[in-house]
Parts: sequence; C-alpha cells; structure tokens
Amino acid sequence: MKNATTNNRWLLPQGIEESLPAESARLESLRRNLLDIYASWGYQLVMPPMIEFIDSLLTGTGHDLDLQTFKLIDQLTGRSMGVRADMTPQVARIDSHQLKNDAPNRLCYMGTVLRTRPDSFGSSRSPFQAGAELYGHAGIESDVEVLCLMAETLRASGIKELSIDIGHVGIYRGLAEQAGFTEEQEATLFEMMQRKAIPEIQVYIAEQVTDKAVAEMLNILPQLHGAENCLQIAESKFANANSPVKEALKYLQQTVIKFKQRVTDVDIHFDLSELRGYHYHTGILFAAYTPGEGQEIARGGRYDDIGQVFGRARPATGFSTDLKILLNLADAKPAKQNGILAPGDDDPALWQAIKALRAQGEKVIQSLAGQTGNASDLGCNRELKNTSGKWIVS
Repeated sequence: MKNATTNNRWLLPQGIEESLPAESARLESLRRNLLDIYASWGYQLVMPPMIEFIDSLLTGTGHDLDLQTFKLIDQLTGRSMGVRADMTPQVARIDSHQLKNDAPNRLCYMGTVLRTRPDSFGSSRSPFQAGAELYGHAGIESDVEVLCLMAETLRASGIKELSIDIGHVGIYRGLAEQAGFTEEQEATLFEMMQRKAIPEIQVYIAEQVTDKAVAEMLNILPQLHGAENCLQIAESKFANANSPVKEALKYLQQTVIKFKQRVTDVDIHFDLSELRGYHYHTGILFAAYTPGEGQEIARGGRYDDIGQVFGRARPATGFSTDLKILLNLADAKPAKQNGILAPGDDDPALWQAIKALRAQGEKVIQSLAGQTGNASDLGCNRELKNTSGKWIVS
C-alpha cells in the first residue's frame, strides 16, 4: 500500500487540472487578447481575492453557490471563510463598497475559481473564469452591450458557430404573482419547469390554480421556446396576463431588435421557462451555445440591486465564461517553432546580441553546458551563429 501511495503522488483530485506549456501559452494569449478587447470597450480590470468571509462571498448571487463553495476557518478571527466559486458577487462588492461613484461602472475580471463539484459530468472544478459586469444602468442599452461583448468574447476565442438562448424571469414571476402563489408554491412549480415535467406541471396547476385563464397561461409557458415567432405566440397566449408579464415580453423583443442591429451572425432562440439563476436574476437572462457542446459556454443576465447588502443597491448586468472550455472548443493550431537557439559562449558581444533580440520580442534560448537535444527540441527554428566576427541569426 505504501508503494502504491508513493507511485500515485502525481495524481490530482478529480476535476482539478494543470496546464502544460502549450496550453498555458494559448490560455495566456487569449487572456491578454480579451483584456485588450474589454479595455477598448471601457471595462476596467479588477482582481478580487481568492478567499473571503462567507457572509460576503455568499451574498446576492452567492446564495446559489453555497454548496459549490469550499469553506474553512480563518485562524486569525475564527470566522468562516470560503474559496471563491464565482467572482460575480466579489465584483458586485467592489462596485458597491469600493467604487462609490454614481456613473456606470464597467468592470471585468479573469482568474481561477474553485468548486466543490463540477457543473456537469466531466467538467472542471477549477474553471478559469472570465467575465464583464456593467453597474449603474437599468435598461435595454446596457443589456445589449453586455450581449454584444459576450458574442465578441466567444468570436475572439475561436468559436465559429454560435447561438444564444434568451429568456426573462419576469414572465414566470408575473404569472406566479397573478396565480397568488406562496413562495413554497412558486418554488415547487419552478423546479418542475426546469425539468420540463409537463404532466407534473399540468397536475400541479390543476390542483393549485383556480383561475382558468392563469392556469392556461402557466401550462403553455414550458412550450414557449424556439425562434422569434414564439414571442408573437406568447403575446397572444398572454393577452390576459398582468403588466409585469407583458412588460417582460416587450423588453425581450426590443432587446433582440437592438442586438441584431449590431450582431448579425448569431442565431437567437427563446425559452421563456428556462430560469437558471432565477433566485438572483431580476430580468433578462441568456446563455450561449455552440454545436457539439451540450452545455452552455457562457451565461449572463440582469441582477439588479445585488449590492444592497453592501449598503448600495445598483442595477447590474453581466456575463461570464470559462476560458478553458473555450480553448478546448476552438480549433487548436500546433505551436509554431519560433525561437532562436544561442550557443553557450562567454563572448560579451554574444550576450549583447541576445539582449537586443529579446528586446525586439524574440524568444532566445541559450545552450547549457552538457545539454542534450537540438534547436527543434527546444522549440527553436533559428540559431545565432558567429559569422565573420558578428553574431548573426540564421
């Protein structure tokens, strides 16, 4: 048993990965490219800490992350702390408590998060999360901006075919309010809606809803998904709905019109009963997909007033994605041999030549005494040689 343990010391926990040089280079290249894109849109980079006190970390959106969060005790204070499983609550804290201006704040973030369990079978428990949040504006324009930035993020990551599913939590909430549901009833039906358990939904609604018009609208909700015409169908079917439902439908229509004016190469689908993140989203919500990947590759939506617990309620909308997933889905190109191998010579002129080449952005590797392997083995396609007393790249 002792030998088996010794031999397996290289193993990592399930769902925890490390990046080798080629993948790390691709990841870093994508990270830098996206940060440049976000900066060009006016999004400022923030770097939240890896751990925080639980009562801060599990605030707002964080309540849904309770089971996903590794917890520990702070040896200095005795208080419970958590390792971040999502950076969105942390960025909301920064906007609310640290950046106390009234103008819209555009913030972005990138870094590893840690989760107790994977989101889906075979997925990572240590995603490299990237995202952008826009605080301080409640309206279609900011939601459209975030949608456009998410699409540009995925395009820049090498995702060629892209579709976006869009919904609005106000539709279900409005119908639940019209039905007079208690919190428990609303939660019970919500769980059935997520499973698309139509027979169960029909039985439950028949037992709990006395208003036939409201019952009919709730029954039709899980069937309202597909292309844009489902919004027209919804308008007809929800003719007797209350104003929150009708306003949510109108909001969806106007958002998609503005989005399609800017982005034309993305398929738009609707699912009016898809309510992932229902407990913290307050308006529109969306998820991006690509063929061959069953899970969403990016998600986002509106979550107004998330900063209220930090003493400053602000409208908020944003999205996040996992750069590791995006790299796996993109067409991976073999790394190019693009370096210069220099000899292990003590000539001061050689060292000056190496410094000059590195200052120009070249990768220069100097040979070590007794090493094995040639230039190609070291990732170099050129060599620095002494020709007629001058060090020349060949």
